[in-house]
Amino acid sequence: MSVVFNFTFVPWFRSVAPYIHMHRGKTFVVGITGEAIAAGKLPGIVTDLALIQSMGAKIVLVHGFRPQLNEQLQAKGHAPQYSHGQRITDAVALDCAQEAAGQLRFEIEAAFSQALPNTPMAGSTVRVISGNFITARPMGIIDGVDFRHTGIVRKVDVGGITRALDSGALVLISPFGFSPTGEAFNLAMEETATSVARALQADKLIFLTETPGLRQQPDAPESDDNPIITELPLNEARRMLAKLPVPEHPLERAFYLRHCVTACEHGVERSHILPFAVDGSLLLEIYVHDGIGTMVVDEQLENLREATADDVAGILRLIEPFEKDGTLVKRSRNDIERDIGNYSIIEHDGVIFACAALFPYPEAKTGEMAAVTVSPSTQGQGDGEKLLRRIEQRAKELGLESIFVLTTRTMHWFLKRGFEQVDPDWLPAARKKKYNWSRKSLVFVKKL
Repeated sequence: MSVVFNFTFVPWFRSVAPYIHMHRGKTFVVGITGEAIAAGKLPGIVTDLALIQSMGAKIVLVHGFRPQLNEQLQAKGHAPQYSHGQRITDAVALDCAQEAAGQLRFEIEAAFSQALPNTPMAGSTVRVISGNFITARPMGIIDGVDFRHTGIVRKVDVGGITRALDSGALVLISPFGFSPTGEAFNLAMEETATSVARALQADKLIFLTETPGLRQQPDAPESDDNPIITELPLNEARRMLAKLPVPEHPLERAFYLRHCVTACEHGVERSHILPFAVDGSLLLEIYVHDGIGTMVVDEQLENLREATADDVAGILRLIEPFEKDGTLVKRSRNDIERDIGNYSIIEHDGVIFACAALFPYPEAKTGEMAAVTVSPSTQGQGDGEKLLRRIEQRAKELGLESIFVLTTRTMHWFLKRGFEQVDPDWLPAARKKKYNWSRKSLVFVKKL
């Protein structure tokens, strides 16, 4: 049993280590809905946030209290009022909001103060700091509707929050703001979290919500043919948002998307929509390559480019397992350093997930596509095709008329992509001299 565990744990831990290094010192603003707390998800979320903080990230937690406030209103026989997708906060609703927010803040602070028994963070302590970090102004009257004590964020105390984060504390913010004259305003959690992320220029804005993210076919049911969009470039998110009606309810697709777009337009690198119903969704999104929800990003994180000397170590780590099992021919560090200009790579968040090299034989107007490797964690997602297109492009730029590969394991992959098998005698003279007849590699050629 322990041997099996080692074989599963070690590769997993190695795969998440780059993300642990990457996120150390980064600032994450996490917006958690009141529905998540009402659904009993607070203990798991607190454990995961404590774990993320222990690995060096700085956390600002903004909580909502929508269902808790409605429960308070119902107990007083007072119906919730909405307009333009916003709550109208009259005097009764403001009183209920303060009571609901105070109770939730107490629950959250208590959860972080229990030393997290029977969890991966048992024995740890997380210091929580909250305060009047938000200055607000009234939303006012819109289309004849007076929103009373509903407010809009006017200013975020960046200095105060930053000092608290730098001291090692987790900052907790309730969606309330205060005017310079002491008036209290009820704010939307989503707008508060977005404003805080913008003001801090946070590295991530994360919403833990009722929705699992955005799907390829938004109106179709969940299925393998209708997966979650894991990465949404900002321009595409803008186009999607323009086609959607103005949201009136959190379950509508545009509700969280518009806040993600706003954040990315104002300096937040990445914004995420995650389902609180999935245990550990924060960890899955932050420390796993493709995540679990939808991420809006100001640029495509996956970068296909030519390799540099700084990529040698990453290429070695990628190809080593395939060399050990005989899929690839062994290449030394010196070999890769010498030929690094021949390599193209695909990296995601600074981690190399795929590579291939082109070795030209100009006298024969052909080139060898070698060291074709895609990480097991991303196989089946098109990285191989992307690399093939890049190698073909580089070959054409060199005036080559074909490319060829030598393989003992992946012949069908190349046959499906236009390669044809030829006899090893076809190889250019210089390459034929290096052909390993004992390995019996098959040769496949593709005309350009």
